[in-house]
Amino acid sequence: MFKHFSFEFPADFPFEFEKRSRVFKKGDLKYVILDLIKDKPSHGYEIIRSLEERFHGMYSPSAGSVYPTLQLLEDMGYVTAAVSDGKKVYSITEEGKRFLAEREDIVDGIKGHMRDWWGEPPVAEFAETFRVWREVARLIGGRARHVDREKWAKIREIIARTRREIEGLLESAPPPPPPPGTGPSPEPR
Repeated sequence: MFKHFSFEFPADFPFEFEKRSRVFKKGDLKYVILDLIKDKPSHGYEIIRSLEERFHGMYSPSAGSVYPTLQLLEDMGYVTAAVSDGKKVYSITEEGKRFLAEREDIVDGIKGHMRDWWGEPPVAEFAETFRVWREVARLIGGRARHVDREKWAKIREIIARTRREIEGLLESAPPPPPPPGTGPSPEPR
């Protein structure tokens, strides 16, 4: 089993993923993290998981963005860190609560952007579908070193057939509405 595994899809990868706008604008993550820990002190990994849950697995901030943001918030006096069970648990300070309250309009705007980014899909079905997809990816990844060329060809064939079936199913569905603010401009009167 690979301890650390990094993978990029090749240029000819048969699936195209819809490109989404950035989830957060520069500087927004500090407001999101403060808003999360105002209700419950958390360590960095809990913050990452909480955001991943809010986005139903479609977005997960990297440790490389969360931990420096927590350090910044601590340097600014907006959070404190206490070690518990070997982990730094962050809590919002009174100064952090004031900072958040004074910028409530910014926080509300970020929350609105988060809702717009995600939209209103059938969340449970989507999450379950991606859970199964991750299981397949883990199954293949966990055994990749022991798969011969013949089995790889069969796996590709199964995935290609599945892709065609899903594509046919999705083509028969009505197109999704455009994200808010991206639809056609109203006709001039």
